Amino acid sequence: MSANAAPVADHENCAWLSATEQIEAFRRGTLSPVDVLTAQIGRIKAHGDRLNAITYTHFGSALAAARESERRYREGNAHRLEGVTVAVKDEFARDGWIVTQGSRVFKNDRQKEDHPIVAKLLQAGAILHVQSTAPELYLLGVTWSDLWGVTRNPWNSDITPGGSSGGSAALVAAGMATLAIGSDMGGSIRIPCTLTGLYGSKPAYGRIPSPDPSALVPHASPGPLARSLPDLMLLQNVMMGPAPGCPSTLRPKLDLEVPPERPKRRLALSLNQGWAALDADVIAAVRQAAGALERAGHTVEEIALDLGTDDHSLRATIEKALFSTALGAELIELGSKRHELTSYARRFVDLVGSLGPLDANEAAEKTLQFYKAIEEAVFAKGFDALISPTVATTRIPAAFDPTKDTVRIGDRLVDPYSGWFLTSVFSLLNWMPVINVPATLTANGVPCGLQIATRPYEDAIAYEIAAGYAEQAEPLPFADNDRMS
Repeated sequence: MSANAAPVADHENCAWLSATEQIEAFRRGTLSPVDVLTAQIGRIKAHGDRLNAITYTHFGSALAAARESERRYREGNAHRLEGVTVAVKDEFARDGWIVTQGSRVFKNDRQKEDHPIVAKLLQAGAILHVQSTAPELYLLGVTWSDLWGVTRNPWNSDITPGGSSGGSAALVAAGMATLAIGSDMGGSIRIPCTLTGLYGSKPAYGRIPSPDPSALVPHASPGPLARSLPDLMLLQNVMMGPAPGCPSTLRPKLDLEVPPERPKRRLALSLNQGWAALDADVIAAVRQAAGALERAGHTVEEIALDLGTDDHSLRATIEKALFSTALGAELIELGSKRHELTSYARRFVDLVGSLGPLDANEAAEKTLQFYKAIEEAVFAKGFDALISPTVATTRIPAAFDPTKDTVRIGDRLVDPYSGWFLTSVFSLLNWMPVINVPATLTANGVPCGLQIATRPYEDAIAYEIAAGYAEQAEPLPFADNDRMS
């Protein structure tokens, strides 16, 4: 703590302060970035082994950066995220780090340059203290790998925190990081955020830069995770905008801002998107969340949405869309190292060999059919957004393996890869921005959430709707719900 800073009354609790609260306290000199980082390191040392959400720690360099941030605040030269900790998914490179992609194949893959988003975070003064776990090659909606083991949910350690950005979500929900970055290809930010009680954003395609070849086809997007909506927007604003080597990024950069006076919106609620089976407690939580939107002044009307698919067909469509592209080519190249891969990664390596241009075309046609169905049922009828549950159940075990395990919702066996979450259609339609907002706890003590999806590139409207929700919803008791001992 700087000489001018007042002592913190409860040092442990400063780990839970929002980024916006921290920044205000840093500016006043009543708190130091070193205080928050030290408290979060303390939580990692006390509970991190049980959570198992970290690949590598960078405490030495982080403490040095926190002291530098303290100096900048003292001198009045602080940047936008100065002194705020951000957990970085084991996907985004920093010069000198090892990025394993959750795979034994890449366990020694040391990076030689910064990913553009990491560069943006560093330029904004963020403290990058940990790298967070992900399933191998980001291929699952849960987070475990042969290399790193099983990552657990801080609300209920028997349950997955989701995937593939599960480590990032678990760390933020456990008070071990203030913010986190992840990526969303099939729900990889929204699923973890819903299962850990966070706000999470899948921005419209092209909002956030990516240098990967897969970014040249519209499927995956990096995005932010946070415990509060203002923090989510703060981080997304830092992440967005053009960057060197990222030609698919939109110009000019969007700067999100939620005005104090906002229009009242018509929102269409689809509980099952016309295909999903849902647990009763998820339905109850989503209806309760819809009530918060109504208290914010919005009109919520249930609709019957018919996408003309089922869980197995939807999974096949997204697999064809994703793996008939450069992503599939990357998996094909791992065929010679198949013996080093997890059970689920081997399954995907085998799958991509059977896919080709005809599958890509079929997936593209289905994607357009899905959008037409949503357009006709939602936007053409005067609704401003489509809302739906993010997951169908919160009862997926932490070590769930879809190559051998099953998922039953009610009396129905559902597709083990994608039948238990409702994110896939928006991943196919990823010009549509989607924000996950946290709902209440379900019967097993795990949160669930609600997706807010707007027309393509209407990111600002999605945030406006989410802001009204955040003002009315009952906040989750993160600091009072420490079950990791």
